[in-house]
Amino acid sequence: MIRRALLLLLVPLLVCAGAGQAQATGYRYWSFWERDAGRWVYATQGPSLARPSDGDVQGFRFAVSEDSADAAQPRGKAGFAAICAKTPARDGSKRVALVLDFGTSSDAPGGETPPTARTACARVSPDATTADALAAVAKPLRYDTNALLCAISGYPEQGCGEQVTRKQTPEQGKPTAEEKTSSDDGPSLGLVAGIAVVAVLGGAAIWQVRRRG
Repeated sequence: MIRRALLLLLVPLLVCAGAGQAQATGYRYWSFWERDAGRWVYATQGPSLARPSDGDVQGFRFAVSEDSADAAQPRGKAGFAAICAKTPARDGSKRVALVLDFGTSSDAPGGETPPTARTACARVSPDATTADALAAVAKPLRYDTNALLCAISGYPEQGCGEQVTRKQTPEQGKPTAEEKTSSDDGPSLGLVAGIAVVAVLGGAAIWQVRRRG
């Protein structure tokens, strides 16, 4: 009887702990990346300010991310030689290879389906920005009033950096520092306190039984 009572107290605590870690708040947006030494690096400037050189590779990924450390990288091959193989060099211009990853259906806004990821080679003027290169090969683009990139090739049709709540899965990135504090380093404070209460109640119940015996 005592064991059953303790389980009834403990199970809701475990369920609540699991539910608290199952969801996280993020933002649905296009992240901007630069290719450096064979790996993706989150861009420190927006596409309207970045000025790539001839031969550079830039990437964009649409996804729900909590922050830049959690952002999903563009997928697929990202070699300049392959992307721009059919776009020969030309005097008075530069070539910028672009990787456009429209993300997964789980990150898509309601009612929309992400287009297939693709690459493109933009030939633009030597002083062109990444935004200029993007406009040359991936129209229509959509920006908000703060110049935040909202849509590439018309995707998504609506929304721009909106806050969303998602379920955590292994594919969706690393936990934030706050989540690491509550999950990676051991049980949350609430769970520990709850278990302590159960332990105290259990000890008291056992003492009462022994006293009666």
